Amino acid sequence: MFDLIVKGGTLPDGTVTDIGISCGKIAAMAPLDGAEAGRVLEASGDLVSPPFVDPHFHMDATLSYGIPRINASGTLLEGIGLWGELKQVMTQEDVVARALAYCDWAASMGLLAIRSHVDTCDDRLLGVEALLHVRETVKDYIDLQLVAFPQDGFYRDPTARENTIRALDMGVDVVGGIPHFERTMADGAASVRELCELAAQRGLQVDMHCDETDDPNSRHIETLAFETTRLGLEGRVAGSHLTSMHSMDNYYVSKLLPLMAEAEINAIPNPLINIVLQGRHDTFPKRRGLTRVKEMLAMGINVGWGQDCVLDPWYSLGTADMLDVAFMGLHVAQMTSPEEMHTCFEMVTRNNARTMGLADYGLHVGADASLVVLDAGSPVEALRLRAPRLWVVAKGKVISETPRADARLNLAGRPDRVSRRHQPGS
Repeated sequence: MFDLIVKGGTLPDGTVTDIGISCGKIAAMAPLDGAEAGRVLEASGDLVSPPFVDPHFHMDATLSYGIPRINASGTLLEGIGLWGELKQVMTQEDVVARALAYCDWAASMGLLAIRSHVDTCDDRLLGVEALLHVRETVKDYIDLQLVAFPQDGFYRDPTARENTIRALDMGVDVVGGIPHFERTMADGAASVRELCELAAQRGLQVDMHCDETDDPNSRHIETLAFETTRLGLEGRVAGSHLTSMHSMDNYYVSKLLPLMAEAEINAIPNPLINIVLQGRHDTFPKRRGLTRVKEMLAMGINVGWGQDCVLDPWYSLGTADMLDVAFMGLHVAQMTSPEEMHTCFEMVTRNNARTMGLADYGLHVGADASLVVLDAGSPVEALRLRAPRLWVVAKGKVISETPRADARLNLAGRPDRVSRRHQPGS
């Protein structure tokens, strides 16, 4: 007797199988004809995926668009300034309410693991306390990791160092930084060194906002790779954004990529935000604002797409849909072959789970029974349609249901129902 059976779904690799779930775990993946269950989800012809994962977000700022004003220039620097204004008027209750509302959106979209940076350049640590509360509240259905993020610079802000350490002492999971925002390149490199040492001492992961600039001379990713190897942090470090790489000399990049691969750096480009915020000083030709995704993938570097922002000082759109993120990413990175599009789907599932170090993730016996049934037949079709999530299952429980996206037509001589799903040759 199973608690739940997902019947006849198609896995991302094309395998068709039943999934039996008991006590919050996947207990069987095989034909289960005749097996009893508390509930059966009929997924024949539908894609069954592990949950979506977002390794880069700012939950303390989400859903705050327009408070206290709108980012008129649309630039990164005005967004940072606006965030400074917002911090002066927001309350802990406000942060909690906005974050929980976003987690509702995420749950409905099958986004069940999120890594959120939380600003530590606030002596009250208001956002830290709020998101620690949210992490506890949503733990039964969303794995929420928090990054201690000195938004205004680990050295540039006079109390950031002390507050970042306080946040880690309070239980924040990951060490963050923003070296390109320090006053000098030397300070940026020193901040990378000290923050990585702090993570090594505490046995924590590292996730740096690294070189989020159009300046090709911003090369803190090189320092991050070096410190990762020096301190034995391989596989536990992520470089987020990395947009300066889009402007770097090709010869230098040919040296840099092997260093990143050797250090097992995880890379997190954020295509929706990078394409909006970068290249603002360009006329034409205008840079795309995205790091060298295909080159990193070819080097064996783990790369995953991040969402970054939804309705906040930096970005005026967003729906918590990682398929939107991957859809933009495949366009900007020009990853349009079938194999590359499939990789883009893996970049918002398996690759991102690896970056976050998620245990018991995936579709295999013994894994947490968290999965998504999509109104699509394959990962590529899911990307094309940004397909509805028919059912979202979190640790064995159905937490969200959405109707299929078929439309009804009233046209003479044409079918009365239209689905945008498409099988070649049909």
